[in-house]
Amino acid sequence: VAAAMAAERALAVVTCTAPVNIAVIKYWGKRDTDLILPINSSLSVTLHQDQLKTTTTAAASRDFTEDRLWLNGKEADVGHPRVQACLREGECPLPGGVPTDPPVSPDPAVPTVRRLARKRRGGSEDAAALSLSYKIHVASENNFPTAAGLASSAAGYACLVSALARLYGVEDELSEVARRGSGSACRSMLGGFVQWQRGERPDGTDSLALQVAPETHWPELRVLVLVVSGEKKPVGSTAGMQTSVETSPLLKHRAEVVVPERLAQMIRHIRERDFEAFGQLAMRDSNQFHATCLDTFPPIFYLTDLSRHIITLIHRYNAHHGHTKVAYTFDAGPNAVIFTLADTVAEFVEVVRQSFPPATNGDQFVRGLPVGSAVLSQELLAAVLTEPVPDAVQYILHTQPGPGPQLVDDPSRHLLGADGLPRSRA
Repeated sequence: VAAAMAAERALAVVTCTAPVNIAVIKYWGKRDTDLILPINSSLSVTLHQDQLKTTTTAAASRDFTEDRLWLNGKEADVGHPRVQACLREGECPLPGGVPTDPPVSPDPAVPTVRRLARKRRGGSEDAAALSLSYKIHVASENNFPTAAGLASSAAGYACLVSALARLYGVEDELSEVARRGSGSACRSMLGGFVQWQRGERPDGTDSLALQVAPETHWPELRVLVLVVSGEKKPVGSTAGMQTSVETSPLLKHRAEVVVPERLAQMIRHIRERDFEAFGQLAMRDSNQFHATCLDTFPPIFYLTDLSRHIITLIHRYNAHHGHTKVAYTFDAGPNAVIFTLADTVAEFVEVVRQSFPPATNGDQFVRGLPVGSAVLSQELLAAVLTEPVPDAVQYILHTQPGPGPQLVDDPSRHLLGADGLPRSRA
């Protein structure tokens, strides 16, 4: 028993999961690149972790001799200044193993998980609490493609901050800490419908995430992710948005004039569960975001010919029905995220299947929540379908709004073993 208790004291392990979020009022551009303060507020839908999540295990031990980090099964460069500053100071390594340059120097005024823990303990080490001087091992895995425009960094940072906070017993407001890793990560700290407030203070203390409505608020709302590419995007979000801030007059107008009004409208549409208005505004905002990318110099192209084909298909589908039954939004990547209601899912999935017929994975083409079968009318086929593009959509992921980060109680799901090293995955 004494040996077991000693081992338990020597190794503290926490595993959390965290969700992806998809913005319906987009964030693009920082007014402070160090603190990651946005030029405009944004609003997102947190997606359910049964379909899309990051899992992170954080372990601390007096026996660890150095900080170590594994991302999606591969050890990442923990010697990079940003990673070292993150682990040493309680901030965050970059999911995907792509540190940003220049590295961020730790600012003693900026809250981090370890600083919050020390503050909570009154600045002194509690003998019963986990020592803040122990080295940390972190392992993180995504169950979706990394860096393909599916908000992997948001889920990754939210998950890391959640795991570290649980490890150190911190229960403070954590969206500010998550924001320092990846701006949109602050929105993944909450479930349902989430606003990231731009804030006004130069120190960023009011640039936080707030829940507009919980995931249970709109039970009929469904999300279809049309995965067209799992490849890394050609221009990363961090570099792309800074170029836009420096060169796009449209982005400035959007941030100052357009977004404040749209944000208020979108919150109202969500609270009233008005899908027609919600869907139209989501599409307009997506279009304007990509217009700012085109207005950037040199221009940035996240949408592909296939993305545009999907956009056209959705407008034809809605026109046939005479109102907005499905709505698209595209983040900084070519994958389409479709919002619709539960009673429309089966028919629209069949439209996608016939427009982009799978060549090889027909039985795996639709993943996630179950989708019923549908027979399309001749009128619908004539109005909506054009020449099929086989194998263009890799698969469809069917999901819905979900909760924020979750603690994993089952020790068998830890990504790190009793030795603090990644468990082998069969």
